[in-house]
Amino acid sequence: MEKTVKVNVFNSVQAFNSSQKTIVTLGTFDGMHIGHQAILNKLKLQKKIYGYETLVLTFFPHPRMVLKTDHQISLLNTIDERIKLIDHFGIDHLVVQEFTQDFANLSAEEFVKTVLVDQFNIGKIIIGYDHRFGKNRSADIHDLIEFGKKYHFDVEQISAEELNDVSVSSTKIRNALNAGNVALAKTYLGYPYMVSGKVVSGKQLGRTIGYPTANIQVTEDYKLIPAIGVYVVGVTVKGDDYYGMLSVGTNPTVGGTEKTVEVYIFDFNDTIYDEEITVRFLTKIRDEENFGSIDLLIEALKNDEVFSRNFLSNID
Repeated sequence: MEKTVKVNVFNSVQAFNSSQKTIVTLGTFDGMHIGHQAILNKLKLQKKIYGYETLVLTFFPHPRMVLKTDHQISLLNTIDERIKLIDHFGIDHLVVQEFTQDFANLSAEEFVKTVLVDQFNIGKIIIGYDHRFGKNRSADIHDLIEFGKKYHFDVEQISAEELNDVSVSSTKIRNALNAGNVALAKTYLGYPYMVSGKVVSGKQLGRTIGYPTANIQVTEDYKLIPAIGVYVVGVTVKGDDYYGMLSVGTNPTVGGTEKTVEVYIFDFNDTIYDEEITVRFLTKIRDEENFGSIDLLIEALKNDEVFSRNFLSNID
């Protein structure tokens, strides 16, 4: 079995330097969806042909945050999640460039010469057919091909057809998650959407009704949380995998007002306060409801558990 190479992470363009030629792709890679995965797989395939080292250039914060076109944008991945997802593909080098106004002001040719040529020692670039770059996103694939001729590197574009005619975009995935359609998001991503955080103390009402939950505190305020509702989830905590059902909402039946993320882990009774936890959204069970009484809430939770276990019995 092919051994996965641990990616070398560089925190700026200037931090990377190599005498080896590189084969490069670049983008925000938010979500690492099936379109992104097709690009990285092509990068690895081309490495075998050319012998170049593979390099991914990504940006943080998201350019739309800096350029104020959409500073309220919610992201599908934290930067740590993005690094881990890219690492799965056995890429040699990952450069995480801080996206600033100064960086945005580089002309297309300045970017090509000072970054791709001088720092990355580029031999080839693989890029989506619709990629735009340079100040005011003024340059496109045709400009890049001309720069390739001038600075002696190859350019390969990935066509819409190569991406299976699926117009996958991070925006479509965000829209699906904001509507609670985590199953559709999974189809676009190629894996279940995940949220990570720390287990913190809550009101501990769940344990009084037979459903003790772990309250998840998500540190990154830009991380997208799926729509309010109840979901079947996979859970990873302390290195072990479980299943459970998760609530995003305010718990109106018990007079809650603050939005929380809480997970009831099946067949689990360990104490996990302050532990890191990751949940993977598999399917939505129902919307959040105000049941009017604790007894009706318990009945609904029992029904949610039956639904969840039936769902899970069909996916293993």
